[in-house]
Amino acid sequence: MEVIQFTIEEDKERIDKVIASLNEEWSRSQVQQWIKDGLVTVNGKAVKANYKCSAGDAVVVELPEPEPLDVEPEEMDLDIYYEDADVLVVNKPRGMVVHPAPGHMRGTLVNGLLAHCKDLSGINGVLRPGIVHRIDKDTSGLLMVAKNDFAHESLVNQLVNKTVTRKYKAIVHGVIPHDYGTIDAPIGRDKHDRQSMAVTEENGKEAVTHFRVLERFDKFTFIECQLETGRTHQIRVHMKYIGYPLAGDPKYGPKKTLPIDGQALHAGVLGFTHPRTGEYLEFEAPLPKEFQHVLDMLRNNR
Repeated sequence: MEVIQFTIEEDKERIDKVIASLNEEWSRSQVQQWIKDGLVTVNGKAVKANYKCSAGDAVVVELPEPEPLDVEPEEMDLDIYYEDADVLVVNKPRGMVVHPAPGHMRGTLVNGLLAHCKDLSGINGVLRPGIVHRIDKDTSGLLMVAKNDFAHESLVNQLVNKTVTRKYKAIVHGVIPHDYGTIDAPIGRDKHDRQSMAVTEENGKEAVTHFRVLERFDKFTFIECQLETGRTHQIRVHMKYIGYPLAGDPKYGPKKTLPIDGQALHAGVLGFTHPRTGEYLEFEAPLPKEFQHVLDMLRNNR
């Protein structure tokens, strides 16, 4: 069983909210169940989910053992950028789901990874072996995968400590007038649509996105975004929030948009410290052909 230990830095946050904020894969309801099951202690004592933390509180979380895996391996032509005994970096194509879910039990990245290597970490449980972070189905780009629990814990801690480099290229609606910007706005479930995320104080987790303009067109802007946090749909929600939704985004963007299937978003740069060697590794994947075609079209139509 993996054990996570940390010390509270700020007063008055609920313990379930604090723990859920450590990993984008953990929901508040999941954390609340761990608390009910006695897997969370504060200063050596069991607490309730609504316990208000105080600075200096020592928190221990015992993550439950993963359930037996019931996902079929599938042979796939994966675009592997790096691989050793601990970690793997893969370039996920647009249209591929990262992990199995109802309606998507086959053809996912996890199915392909299970066929490629048999020693993925099990920390994230039955349906997400080795997956440390994820990108949406129609977002292309680089993902790091843990091949054992030692590597998984290290990579998750790097995400929590905001030391992983994650840069995305995107095309957004509208012409952004300033060259740089930072969006610091909490993201949580949209109370009007549980399938969507939104900027909200009510149930939101800290979310910070930095962006810079790469190129401007008549009605669109080509940008690079760097994530400081990794909330679900973060870039898509943040850009909509400031009035520049992603082109092609079926959930957060306007219907009349560019000829691209899904949001114009690509996870192009990924950097992290190797769990075992301590060496900083950084990788860059070029824009996929569909994305590049739309960009060329905008340039030709100036």
